[in-house]
Amino acid sequence: MKTKLYFTAIMLLGSMAISNAQAQNTECMTNLSIYTEHVKVKNYDAAYTPWKMVYETCPESNWANFAYGERILKDKIKKSSGADKDALINDLLELFDSSIKFFPKKTSKAKVTIKKVELKNKHKIISEEEIYSALGTAFKEDKVNFKNPRALYLYFSSLVDLHKAGKKDLQEVFDVYDEVTEKIEVENKKLTDAIAKLLPKEEAGTLTTKEKKKLKGYNTNSGSFGKIAGSIDSKLGPLADCSNLIPLYEKSFEEKKGDIVWVKRAVGLMFNKECTDDPMFQKLFEAQLALDPSADAYVYGGTLKMKNGNSSGALADFDKALSLETDSDKRSKIAYKVAVINKRKGSKSTARKYAQKAIDANPANGKAYLLIASLYAGSANACGNTTFEKRAIYWKAAEMARKAGRVDPSLGGRANQAVKSYMAKAPTKQMIFTEGMAGKTVTFNCWVGGSVKVPNL
Repeated sequence: MKTKLYFTAIMLLGSMAISNAQAQNTECMTNLSIYTEHVKVKNYDAAYTPWKMVYETCPESNWANFAYGERILKDKIKKSSGADKDALINDLLELFDSSIKFFPKKTSKAKVTIKKVELKNKHKIISEEEIYSALGTAFKEDKVNFKNPRALYLYFSSLVDLHKAGKKDLQEVFDVYDEVTEKIEVENKKLTDAIAKLLPKEEAGTLTTKEKKKLKGYNTNSGSFGKIAGSIDSKLGPLADCSNLIPLYEKSFEEKKGDIVWVKRAVGLMFNKECTDDPMFQKLFEAQLALDPSADAYVYGGTLKMKNGNSSGALADFDKALSLETDSDKRSKIAYKVAVINKRKGSKSTARKYAQKAIDANPANGKAYLLIASLYAGSANACGNTTFEKRAIYWKAAEMARKAGRVDPSLGGRANQAVKSYMAKAPTKQMIFTEGMAGKTVTFNCWVGGSVKVPNL
């Protein structure tokens, strides 16, 4: 009898629990519907109470509890002050942590960490050390999802500030600089590849509405990475001057010469900062050649031969580098480096040849287009008999600069600035009218070759 009564009691309690859960779930769904409608019209004050009920009672019911909850709390933080504001900031930090607990497929460690750091940094409740530590851990442990351009800059910027305060050494600055710039290159490459697939359709006027939206997003995101890359280079500034690089590498060489990653990065940074005249560059190059006689090593070997006046030997090394590399993106980067070397040497025609090889290997290599544009612009005095003909070369330079920004929006700022500069030097409307050249063609009888059509008035 007692057993029967006990079983009946258990069944009753169970049915009550189910009924309560169902009622609770119904209430959650009702309030979810209410607050989402308020959020859609940005009425965050009205959304707060029903959102809070759903978030606290059944947070796992819908991702909107976190996506919309973030908007609601940010609005309340903006309108609050003092202890109320502090409490709301803590609520938002807790929401970020809970989001990955309940919806691990919707977010990631890197995204959550970045949001928390940005929130704390905005309200000045985090130190430089804490910023660098938190973002550094997220970058190392969840690099694939660490894609936020602002966070990449904040990560590096905090390190530079710590170095200037005497809390971090210069080698760590260079190591993180390499890691961050490599990450930017990887993410931007994904975007430019996607852009390259859509550009022909855009030019043909066959983009769908969905594709237009995607292309706009790719262009915007690539542009953001370009701005951040420029800011990171500016933040590094004089720290990467040869006067700092050379003694640092001399000090570390014996200890690090067997570390291929360190050697490659050191050679690459010295090359980019034009520190190739120093004997340290040759020591690093030889160390790389011994550890990994890859395509890049032949590029640097060719650089040294070029500096020693052995142009034929240098070109042989450059071509060897290109023949060794089978990956099209890496091949493009190598050809671009060779183009830069020849430009520095004053070999404009050869520089263009390798820049074109870079474009052939990767049509999204905007830097190669910019390099060709600068070569054309630098040849104005040698490419014409009259002032008009000489200045006409700037139209050709501007055309190449426009292509650079088109295929790689991360270079948009540089490309637009170059176009503006070149167009300011091209023949004016008054000159076109005076010379009677509107709509005619100017042919270049110099190394540049080709022609441009003069704009109609």
